[in-house]
Amino acid sequence: MKYFTIHNNQTININDIPVFIYKEFLEENIFLLKDQDKRHCVNYFGHNEDKQIKLYCCIADDDTHEIFINSSIINTTDKVPSLTAQNHNFEKFEREIHENLGVEYTDHPWLKPMRFANNRVNKQSGIANYPFYKSDSEELHEVAVGPIHAGIIEPGHFRFICNGEQILHLEIQLGYQHRGIEQLFLQKNKLLERATLAENIAGDTAIGHTSTFSNLWESLCDIIPDISLQYSRTLALELERIAIHTGDLSAICADIGYQLGNSVFGRLRTPIVNFFQEWGGNRLAKGLIRPGKMNYPFTNDLAIRLSKIFIAYERDFNEMSEHFFSTPSVLSRLEKTGIVSNDEALEIGTVGMVARTGRIKNCCRW
Repeated sequence: MKYFTIHNNQTININDIPVFIYKEFLEENIFLLKDQDKRHCVNYFGHNEDKQIKLYCCIADDDTHEIFINSSIINTTDKVPSLTAQNHNFEKFEREIHENLGVEYTDHPWLKPMRFANNRVNKQSGIANYPFYKSDSEELHEVAVGPIHAGIIEPGHFRFICNGEQILHLEIQLGYQHRGIEQLFLQKNKLLERATLAENIAGDTAIGHTSTFSNLWESLCDIIPDISLQYSRTLALELERIAIHTGDLSAICADIGYQLGNSVFGRLRTPIVNFFQEWGGNRLAKGLIRPGKMNYPFTNDLAIRLSKIFIAYERDFNEMSEHFFSTPSVLSRLEKTGIVSNDEALEIGTVGMVARTGRIKNCCRW
């Protein structure tokens, strides 16, 4: 068997993962993605072992919910062919491996710095000299956005190449926000410190990252959370998703000059995040979720309160959405914007929320 099969949250012995020479490792993972309409790479990473680098690749199957894992060991001085040259699922993973571990690829098509991590090999590489894609033309112009992006409540830089209002190219660099958190996880010994790190990875995903960390810790400790704990976390995740999506709709309206939508969607986000304040004392739900427990249980009184919030929210949200998606000036500004075809989603290996949007007109795999 050229891979080890697991399911999500399953704990295994690392020595059970098969190790191959790099050529076989490359061929096997490219082969696993041959059926690309249902499989994608969910993780590909490496770490230093003495004077060598051990690589791990995880391919997920959407139909069987299995994850296929294998590994390879290469020397730090080796120059190897990239998986990206044959399948773009691996593009960002290999860029990060190159940046952090110094692996040299002979044929990677876009080998730029990924995050400017604190542990990157080339300390001279920084955002100031990042090689943004350029196009020399008197008809085109560049637009720079940043260093703060309100949508993700995190720093970032966005470089647009435009022809009038038509966006021809966008390159995103989120290196500012890479604060060495991966190394801090290894340095911190206390569980509370690590949980606090997890909920501060990104400002809009406190629940998402803390729940993921809690699931990881619990699986490693053979702890099975009870139904009430799983229910509370699922509810918190959905509330966070609703709040972020509603806020994003408000931001889209602001970007296209639709003031009514900007105001109404922005107002509708507020009672959702304010409910987190009532539930656990923080509008972004920080301090709510911890491994093995909820710091603030979800009570019947909170359920009654949330039901009232949803009743008011749903009525106004649906009314505003009907206006939003039927106003000609709005539709004209959104035309041909943000379209991801099914083939494009498969090629780049979208996962999670982006992949699941395929439920709408088959734009992406889900």
